[in-house]
Amino acid sequence: MLRGFLPSLIEGTGVTLSVAICSLAIAIVLGMTGALMKLSASSMLKTIATVYTTVIRGVPDLVLMLLIFYGGQLVINEFTMRLGIKEVMDINPFIAGVATIGFIFGAYLTETFRGAIMAIPSGQREAGIAFGMTNTQVFMRITLPQMVRFALPGFSNNWLVLVKSTALVSVIGLSDMMQRAGMAAGTTREPFTFYLAAGVLYLLITTVSLLLLRYMQKRYSLGTKVAVL
Repeated sequence: MLRGFLPSLIEGTGVTLSVAICSLAIAIVLGMTGALMKLSASSMLKTIATVYTTVIRGVPDLVLMLLIFYGGQLVINEFTMRLGIKEVMDINPFIAGVATIGFIFGAYLTETFRGAIMAIPSGQREAGIAFGMTNTQVFMRITLPQMVRFALPGFSNNWLVLVKSTALVSVIGLSDMMQRAGMAAGTTREPFTFYLAAGVLYLLITTVSLLLLRYMQKRYSLGTKVAVL
């Protein structure tokens, strides 16, 4: 039915998963950093984090993808020309896609992590300090384990949306699942078949993700009563 294009679609699925996982790693780092900045006592850090989350959540993902990929190339080439380097440099589509998606979802995870940290009673952190723990020890031993439990529902939703957002990387030339489905559809003139196949593969990824995330939520919620994802 897929006219021999299944191996190509599976290979593209591997690229899509790589983009999603690498983007998630960047988003987690940015999200945690942004959350701590918003909860800090510094008004400057709060302002920077607020501007970041407000701007990123207000601009369409596709616009940001095109701005970073094409605009980034213009900035880099302009900079290298000023340094006397005449060779034109191109941004790798994989790097551009991962950086953009990670940057976008870092803003969403900032709010997810901030809300999770705020859900932890402040008395617990104060008790840790009273027992002689450093701020780092309090965060690692008290805040982080509980934050994970509170953050998992929002984190799960963001992950599922992030996976679907990886389809955008096809517009900047990355040979992911969607681009391969498009090439197969153009070759065979059967767009419904191949885009449906891509949709099924995305559904498979999100279904497996949900099962894993439900297990994680149960694991981190031992001894508590929470709603299942």
